[in-house]
Amino acid sequence: MKKTHALVIGVLAAFIIFSQSLAIAASEWQFDQAHSSFRFAIKHIYSTVHGSFDDYSGIVHFDPDNLAASKMHFEIAVKSIQTQINKRDKHLLSPDFFDAGQYPRIVFDSTEITHSGGNQYVATGKLTMKDVTQDIVLPFLYYGIKNHPAIPGTEVMGLDAAMSLNRLDYHVGDGKFYNMGIVDDTVVITVSLEMLRKK
Repeated sequence: MKKTHALVIGVLAAFIIFSQSLAIAASEWQFDQAHSSFRFAIKHIYSTVHGSFDDYSGIVHFDPDNLAASKMHFEIAVKSIQTQINKRDKHLLSPDFFDAGQYPRIVFDSTEITHSGGNQYVATGKLTMKDVTQDIVLPFLYYGIKNHPAIPGTEVMGLDAAMSLNRLDYHVGDGKFYNMGIVDDTVVITVSLEMLRKK
């Protein structure tokens, strides 16, 4: 009986220690807003138009040694779109494209993060834009973690992600401008993040 009790206690203690290690390993990171960006690029006839969403938030738990407890959640305010041309930005916010009044946010929630070799990882999850939610695969590069050289007592982590998607799949436009040969249907999205946490 004593041996059984000792075994149960030992298993419980190991579980508690393991759970605590998971919590520590997958601690939350905060955006360094001044050095992070959510950008996009799309063809307009012959040129490439570049833009960004400047108002975003989210939760990032990432540890390459504990991917099971790692996750990403991003929310982007559509009204923060910026292409440096006010008339174009207003058009993009209209029902012709994003319809920001009815669909104010773009949301990504990861369901799994896996290692694909070297410093390459993949976040699989669901992207919601307008009235559409689809499964996507977001490849990203992990540059590591180090002590922040300018902020004592703080660690910094670097991540870069890139992917392409068809905007028409998310009802960002009805295909009119694509059929006219004005705006392409494929959008290239790039995410560059510096994340911070206290030591």
